Amino acid sequence: MPVYNWTAKTRQGAVKKGELEAANQEAALSQLRAQALVPVKVGEKARDISEYLPFLRPGITTKELVIFTRQFATMIDAGLPLVQCLGILGNQQPNPTFKEVLRTVRSDVEQGSTFADALRKHPKPFDQLYVNLVAAGEVGGILDTILNRLSVYLEKADALKRKVKGAMVYPTSVLVVAIGVVVLLLVKVIPTFEKMFADFGGSLPAPTQMVIDFSHFMQQWILTMGVVVAALLIGFGQARMRSLRFRRETDRFALKLPVFGGLLRKVAVARFTRTMGTMIASGVPILDALDIVAKTAGNVVVEEELYKVRAAISEGKTLAEPLAESQVFPGMVTQMIAVGEETGAMETMLSKIADFYDEEVDAAVDALTAMLEPALMVGLGGTVGCLLIAMYLPIFKIADTIG
Repeated sequence: MPVYNWTAKTRQGAVKKGELEAANQEAALSQLRAQALVPVKVGEKARDISEYLPFLRPGITTKELVIFTRQFATMIDAGLPLVQCLGILGNQQPNPTFKEVLRTVRSDVEQGSTFADALRKHPKPFDQLYVNLVAAGEVGGILDTILNRLSVYLEKADALKRKVKGAMVYPTSVLVVAIGVVVLLLVKVIPTFEKMFADFGGSLPAPTQMVIDFSHFMQQWILTMGVVVAALLIGFGQARMRSLRFRRETDRFALKLPVFGGLLRKVAVARFTRTMGTMIASGVPILDALDIVAKTAGNVVVEEELYKVRAAISEGKTLAEPLAESQVFPGMVTQMIAVGEETGAMETMLSKIADFYDEEVDAAVDALTAMLEPALMVGLGGTVGCLLIAMYLPIFKIADTIG
């Protein structure tokens, strides 16, 4: 539906400006007159280039989704109608992609869809967890409470994700810099030394000759190596997308890595308990909650274990029993969940476990960074130092001969 920019006057003569959606200009004028405004200027808003080139449209960040959810909860709690809330938040949304999504959602709600069904048509910003919680809030008449829980959950889940990404940024950056420095030395600096040594004549020390031979190899094959590495990375990504078996094996291997495996396991436990606790507290049936939690696990091994747990519960077992049989969740977690089931305080216990494992992830990230930082610096310094020493050995030999 087209968007119109408008300028109008109130009965008191005050000038107001804004924008609204309407089928055509006449409909826009009618909307303004219905609000007791005298239209001065109404024109269709110029379309952004991103509307014609979808790949230029910005994505919807978790922060934007959190702000929308929190503001929406406040408006619903204040008693504003659902459609009016969507209109206000859509008009003030600076992200054009999110603005278009909210306009579509508002249009669907006006045509009779439930809020949850309207959100379900946009799975990228509003995943199954979000939609199902909203549906539970609509049915139970506690949409504002559910939205507040959702905003808290999204904030904590995003913080957890940023911690893990932050742990990987530093070592990845240092590794890329190290590779770049070594390649630069081998391709640009070493040939200069080689030419100088050729002018001196005589034989070169074995380390120097080895570095020069490696430099020749890099100069000849560096482009081919770059293409091969890019092809391997693309092939790895395609294999993970297309083959469930490959994704399962790589995810299982990741969980068994010496340092990173423990971190990934803690992240999986924190995500499971946080999501499960939020859904149970919001009134989502446990089987539906497990189905959604499994799909948002982010690891095939964890996902398959959760489906086994779901099947066991459908056969009459408690949540703690099948969790204890899995190889993913620690004994402490299953015991605390068992206590929560016995006392009827499952959501509280899950929330406490999630908070505990959030702190565990913090400690694991700090330990990983503290361990990798000196190791990477020593590796980079040692590699560059060895190359420089190999290049200076002939100069030392010449100096000794002259002496």
